[in-house]
Amino acid sequence: MTTLASSTDTVTRDALAVLQPGFTGTTAPDWLLRRVGEGLTSVGLFGRNIVSPGQLAALTAQLRAECDDVLVAIDEEGGDVTRLEVRDGSSFPGNHALGSVDDPALTRAVAHELGRRLIECGVNLNWAPSADVNSNPDNPVIGVRSFGADPALVARHTAAYVEGIQAAGVAACTKHFPGHGDTAVDSHHALPRIDVGLETLHARELVPFKAAIAAGSKSVMSAHILLPALDPDRPATLSPQILTGLLRGELGYEGLIVTDAVEMQAIAATYGIERGSVLAIAAGADALCVGGGLEDDATVERLRDALVAAVRGGELAEERLADAAARVRALASWTRGARGAVPEPGAAVQEGTAPGTATGLPDGYDANIGLVAARRAVRVSGDGPRLDAPVHVAAFTPVANVAVGAETPWGVAAELTRLLPGTTGATYGIDSGDPVADALAAAGERRVVAVVRDAHRHPWMAAAVDALLARRPDTVVVEMGLPYSAPRGALYVETHGAARVCGLAAAEALTGA
Repeated sequence: MTTLASSTDTVTRDALAVLQPGFTGTTAPDWLLRRVGEGLTSVGLFGRNIVSPGQLAALTAQLRAECDDVLVAIDEEGGDVTRLEVRDGSSFPGNHALGSVDDPALTRAVAHELGRRLIECGVNLNWAPSADVNSNPDNPVIGVRSFGADPALVARHTAAYVEGIQAAGVAACTKHFPGHGDTAVDSHHALPRIDVGLETLHARELVPFKAAIAAGSKSVMSAHILLPALDPDRPATLSPQILTGLLRGELGYEGLIVTDAVEMQAIAATYGIERGSVLAIAAGADALCVGGGLEDDATVERLRDALVAAVRGGELAEERLADAAARVRALASWTRGARGAVPEPGAAVQEGTAPGTATGLPDGYDANIGLVAARRAVRVSGDGPRLDAPVHVAAFTPVANVAVGAETPWGVAAELTRLLPGTTGATYGIDSGDPVADALAAAGERRVVAVVRDAHRHPWMAAAVDALLARRPDTVVVEMGLPYSAPRGALYVETHGAARVCGLAAAEALTGA
């Protein structure tokens, strides 16, 4: 293929430096290693790239053999969104569980232990935390990924998370600026629009981002959302008013600005990934996340050449591209300096601790801090008896959003089977025919445990639970999403997330284990 510039050209190296591409496979392909040698400074990892901690460490070592300070990024929020444990479920509860406990020291400790595990595997940039204020109960993509609906609560936990993970040597990437919480559209599929005034944006959406900036967040991720009060024409990722005017100018942020994945339909379907990438860098973004579905050398070359052509055609200032590349390299340099020795399990950071150092956890906290946090997040109401015999677990399952993915297991069936041998389980979806009749037939004389996820957003799910309770009042209901429906059932359990440890904590609470 004829390209616009040689690999030794400064502009071309800068264009490569601002890309954060993914790839397929569990080892680094030759084309990726070659691009790292040519100037590619960042690589993005997803669940498809990870089998085990040892394999991941070997993969990142491959990349660092080409360039010692390469940024290895991952979308590891913990909770519902996990890449490290995509096949088993996360050892850490998500943001909503931490927000429900509302102990910033706990959040800081959880983030630090997560960061410790990432750095042990060679990952040094985490596209987390979500600082979105989930003010819209019908939000299809944020939900339990948010610490909550109160801006002050979200702000203090966002800051604690940033402090904790960066003390382990992993750069935080606070997202999705300027706030994806008040949407009813998933930007993976379309362009969401938030029609609120500047006063509301400053009092709600921006509060956690200000806290993250004050806490020293090394990077911030932009959102593919339209906010007419700030820019009536372009989504935040492509808006100079939002990225340069608001984030850089008004809020004084000096770190790296990363875009959400440019292949998401909110950008790709309207602008195309090449033009969208050029517009994002011109608007003030410094790095372009290229996520799932576009993980090949041809895509990297297309985006590189689009940026080079934009510079040579005068659409993108060479100085802007050079500044973006310099910010990427500066963060890579920080991660190399912060890496140092991997902290010991059970070490945690307290507020004000310098990056790369750690102090002891409060009494009773250890490397299983994720389970400790999940247990503290569980709420049980109702006066029914605890479970002491095998049950049938009926999981009413919604369609997973793209960020979470459908491959990660969730629920309480596995843990209840371990605690109550003879327990069975089945999943029922919106197209399952008569899920209530099927669940009762499978249960026989056993009690039913109905597991739901955001029942308030899925009328079919709520109707199934009500019908089940009408016929079997002793049914236990476990809500593993946002607990916005009225509590019902002989026992009602709120886990505030669907991570593996949330299921374990719920099973313990139901059985008294």
